[in-house]
Amino acid sequence: MNGSESIVEVKNLTITDSATDRVIASNISFELKKGEILGFVGESGSGKTLSMKTVVNLLPSNLVAKSDKFIVLGNDYNEISENAKKALIGKNIGLVPQNTVFYLHPMFKIKNQIADGYMLYNKKKKSEGIERAKEKLRIVGFKDPDRILESYPWQLSGGMRQRVNIALALMNDPQIIIADEPTTALDVTVQAQILALISELQKEIGMAVLFITHDMGVVAQIADRVAVMRYGEIVESGTAQAIFAHPQHPYTQALLSAVPRLGALKDIEHPCFFRLIDPDNGKVIEPPSDKLPPPGEKILEVKNLVKTFPVRTDFWGRPTYVVRACDHVSFDLRAGETLSIVGESGCGKSTTGRAVLRLLDVDSGEVLHRGKSLLRMTRHELQEERRNLQMIFQDPYASLDPRQTVGYSIAEPMMIHNYCSKKEMYDRVALLLKRVGLSPDMANRYPHEFSGGQRQRICIARALSLKPQIIVADECVAALDVSIRAQVVNLMMELQEEMGLSYIFISHDMGVVERISHRVAVMYLGQIVEMGSRRAVLGNPLHPYTQKLLSAVPIADPQERNLLKLLNLSDLPSPVRKVGDDPVIEPLVEVEPGHFVAKHVVGTMEGHK
Repeated sequence: MNGSESIVEVKNLTITDSATDRVIASNISFELKKGEILGFVGESGSGKTLSMKTVVNLLPSNLVAKSDKFIVLGNDYNEISENAKKALIGKNIGLVPQNTVFYLHPMFKIKNQIADGYMLYNKKKKSEGIERAKEKLRIVGFKDPDRILESYPWQLSGGMRQRVNIALALMNDPQIIIADEPTTALDVTVQAQILALISELQKEIGMAVLFITHDMGVVAQIADRVAVMRYGEIVESGTAQAIFAHPQHPYTQALLSAVPRLGALKDIEHPCFFRLIDPDNGKVIEPPSDKLPPPGEKILEVKNLVKTFPVRTDFWGRPTYVVRACDHVSFDLRAGETLSIVGESGCGKSTTGRAVLRLLDVDSGEVLHRGKSLLRMTRHELQEERRNLQMIFQDPYASLDPRQTVGYSIAEPMMIHNYCSKKEMYDRVALLLKRVGLSPDMANRYPHEFSGGQRQRICIARALSLKPQIIVADECVAALDVSIRAQVVNLMMELQEEMGLSYIFISHDMGVVERISHRVAVMYLGQIVEMGSRRAVLGNPLHPYTQKLLSAVPIADPQERNLLKLLNLSDLPSPVRKVGDDPVIEPLVEVEPGHFVAKHVVGTMEGHK
């Protein structure tokens, strides 16, 4: 790579807020060479995304960028006009965004969006644009591009939408791809496929990639060189091998030491707290050594839960094809226990969590909380019972009303349930904010005034307002960077120890699951295929799907890159079935104390036939 020509050169880039004169990023210098992947890593707010937005001229209007040198593909950004920049960027630079939902318009079919840029910059007809779109969709792994082109974005999974975004970025055969957190919200196997795809395309086409992420495991798997950012500055840069093997800056050292490595707790039975990073000096704060108390009595039983969603109906409106999101799901939960439910997007884990809380109606099954059936309760009875059952949603941005103060959002459940007097309610809001690491003075602020990590803490405070016994946490740390994620998970474990909380923790982050879980249940196409203690399931996975899931976890070590084997990962079979075509439900068999696996797998295991 040393002999490759530089296609981007930036020296002493400074980004300033013109309204406040606040410097957001300063002295940013980097070089991107032809055919390489340069990874920019750092926590939220470090300035990595804003710095890269200068390359595609997408800074917000209130931000001003100045630099001593800014050369892109031989063009001096400090000299050329805005129109020249737009023409250069449109034809030569592709963007793969983080948010797969907002980047594609939900009201237009894929075919009406993907070909527009190609037609605009190459003066081609729509038919030519469509044919080129089919070609690029095949390159990113779609075997049926015609169906994808006729689909709306909301009809595609997150992984499929991200593949469409990559195809969109490739339409003009760009020399540079900017990938801004392209795998943050994806499950581990889809993430592995996207990373492998980007890596293969980079090698085949020879394009350069600026890869922005906060996931050290991801950057270790894909980057040639790495730049580490903190507080708007690059604190360390070098080859991926050098950065991971011999980090020099204290912040880089702390960042790497805080990354959870799957398998690090293989000899430990109980959940363990994360290491934290001191925000002042960037050094590691060792977690408490005390382990959580063992789980107590059984408080929740889920029996043969079935939930289907119709996807196609006949002339009379009767379902003809359905998705079996939950297919005879059964498990129990004990007081003070964390049961993690893992699996790929679309496997049914979120539907299971919502069904347990009766946030949606089920087809059949039973949910018992301390012996009382939640599914047979009247509306009034259910409202009373929901004091004990709360949920933390995935998106901290969407789950808080932007029109209400955070204090009101936390207090609202107490008002609905007439939980306490007005004065006690104010006191409790202040106490809850303090308990989740925020100042009580923040109660009068609005959600937009907080970071993502702070918003998630507010959501936790709201879930705790009625002193529940069970909390369903649905991907509640998926979009948080490594240090904020560790803080939130540690907070949840501290609250569990203090209040005896039980969690159903839904996640695709296996590093977090290993830290927080007492037991793990693996879901595949609506069914639980393996379940047992965290140590048993993660340390000795027996079901092929569990093995596949764990093999896809990125390792924070460039010496252990596993992208080649991940290229062979296939998409999940379609969960759509014709009405009446019910799948075979494989019962779980205990293969060792507390470790259960689907019967058809047991039949192939020596000693368990």
